[in-house]
Amino acid sequence: MKKTNLLKGFFVALGMLLAAPAAFAAKILIPMDADNQANHLKAYGITYAALQLGMEADWLLNYQGGSFAIAQTDAIERLCKLRGVSYQVMSDGQYLGIVNTISHPDYNGDIIKLEKPPRIAVYTPPGKQPWDDAVTLVLTYAEIPFDKLYDEEMLADKLSDYDWLHLHHEDFTGQYGKFWAAYRNAQWYQDDVKNNETIAAKHGFRKVSQLKLAVAKKIRDFVLGGGYLFAMCSATDSYDIGLAAEGTDIADVPYDGDPPAGNVQQMLDFTKGFAFKNYEVYTNPYMYEFSSIDNTDARHVQMDVDYFTLFTFSAKFDPVPTMLCQNHTTTIKGFMGQTTSFKKQHLKTNVLVMGEYKPADEARYIHGEYGKGTWTFYGGHDPEDYQHAIGDPPTELSSHPTSPGYRLILNNVLFPAAKKKPRKT
Repeated sequence: MKKTNLLKGFFVALGMLLAAPAAFAAKILIPMDADNQANHLKAYGITYAALQLGMEADWLLNYQGGSFAIAQTDAIERLCKLRGVSYQVMSDGQYLGIVNTISHPDYNGDIIKLEKPPRIAVYTPPGKQPWDDAVTLVLTYAEIPFDKLYDEEMLADKLSDYDWLHLHHEDFTGQYGKFWAAYRNAQWYQDDVKNNETIAAKHGFRKVSQLKLAVAKKIRDFVLGGGYLFAMCSATDSYDIGLAAEGTDIADVPYDGDPPAGNVQQMLDFTKGFAFKNYEVYTNPYMYEFSSIDNTDARHVQMDVDYFTLFTFSAKFDPVPTMLCQNHTTTIKGFMGQTTSFKKQHLKTNVLVMGEYKPADEARYIHGEYGKGTWTFYGGHDPEDYQHAIGDPPTELSSHPTSPGYRLILNNVLFPAAKKKPRKT
């Protein structure tokens, strides 16, 4: 009798154990589509917070806008509620159904494991104005921690402590953003010149352009060794130009006290840059443009029709660009900047275009590999301010919690956390 009762108790316990996955919640699904997510931007911060807690997260590529799945815990649920992020608690069995759907060969999706929070750095001067950097705005809004670095830290090799670096409205040619013509009498411009000249002199550089070249090389080596670089606006083309112009002088008298070299165009070495080739450098100090790379002045696109399109990649064969393009729409509202977009004829053959405005034959969002690392360039200044002017207040992201343009930035932030898969051939 006792043996029978023991066996009965054993099978009851076994049945309860087998039923446990269906009876108890196992996953928090954070949907990222248009209909089911109230705050896409803070959802990235929730995922980052889970990684900080030592948890793993699944990035469900092309499933409900690139949803996230995290083990169910009270801490993550509480964060979702506090930050207004929509979520769904589901059992292991329910989640297995999603996994099976995504794993089907005919479904253009994949599941990428996010394993550890990337260490994030933003290259920005100490006296940065609020209109300077959309990435700083969105990282702060999403509650993703980051450190600020500038030339002093770069030259001291502090960048080696980080996985991901952002460059924004920065000028790596030593021409102070080519703001001289319009803003040379503005206090902020004069302060910028003075601060950069002080740093250059302190480190033994005769010109600011030489300082910026040294910093650009530190960044290049960071990517070469496996770092992730994300740049926007004028940091994109000015970075490549700064590298390509090594050995010549492209800055005119207002910037460094002497005229540019007479053979600037012939001295450019396009092989030194990441993305661009065969462009013309503009040395005129009255011209608010660095080169022929940018399409801002030639595009003539009205604001109400200015949208660019994201490419759709094969998630199972090209997970990297698929991650970088996750969104709840493939049509992104355009936005201007000192560097708005990239003329396709100036892109190197190994550059991957991920977003374009076809009528103007321009790329808006591009990506490539360099050494062990990668770089991503995103044209425009602020995804939710079509033509942001100097002195305007910063964008209030609480008014744009589902911004698809800002989502592209945050895709890049989480990308380094992914467990890398070998490319399928």
